[in-house]
Amino acid sequence: MDKQPTGYHMGLVPVGVPPGLEYLTQVDQILVHQKIELLEALTSFETNNQYEIKNSLGQIIYTAKEDNDCCTRNCCGTLRRFQMKIKDLHDQEVIHIVRPFRCASCCFPCCLQEMEVQSPPGTTVGYVVQEWHPFIPKFSIQGASKETLLKIEGPFCACKCCQDVVFKVMGKDGDNVIGQITKQWSGMVKEMFTDTDNFGIQFPMDLDVKIKAVLLGACFLIDFMFFENVGDSGQRCTVFG
Repeated sequence: MDKQPTGYHMGLVPVGVPPGLEYLTQVDQILVHQKIELLEALTSFETNNQYEIKNSLGQIIYTAKEDNDCCTRNCCGTLRRFQMKIKDLHDQEVIHIVRPFRCASCCFPCCLQEMEVQSPPGTTVGYVVQEWHPFIPKFSIQGASKETLLKIEGPFCACKCCQDVVFKVMGKDGDNVIGQITKQWSGMVKEMFTDTDNFGIQFPMDLDVKIKAVLLGACFLIDFMFFENVGDSGQRCTVFG
């Protein structure tokens, strides 16, 4: 494991900041790297996804692991319900994510994708809610009371060979762009033969740390919806419409 990031320590928690999220108040960018699972790469047998969450220097600040059962992973594929535990360097769970089983397509406006983000575990801080659109992936970032705070909009085609795929993070009215979630191109071999993905998340430094945590949840939902490959029948790209 990389050495601890500069400024990372256990101390007094700032007012309004959930325990364990203090470091997020100091950054405007985080990186999410999915770990390669050897069994999955060799056999296409779906295992629990694992991720390392890093700062811009590549130092690990959190780890994340999907919590699911074998039957759900391999029968429900990318639509599977799951819970995800995000832990700090002291192995304390600081964020808990819950994704229920929802509809597969944007073509139908009912039962769209939704994800709940908790920090600390058991205390809801926000939701990621898919918005219906026939051609473009859109999401609302909502607070604990389901009020819309930000919007996310992706490209018409979420599959772009040899280049990054950008999902814009905008104000609640969908006007000004304040950040982005970027699926980073990992190279031809890795993209073709594994489903391990790399993402970058950018947001304003002064954004509420709870909403930063919800944007992290949005990154995982985007990964599962558009870039997760399950067995030979999985889809590595999505075109709306």
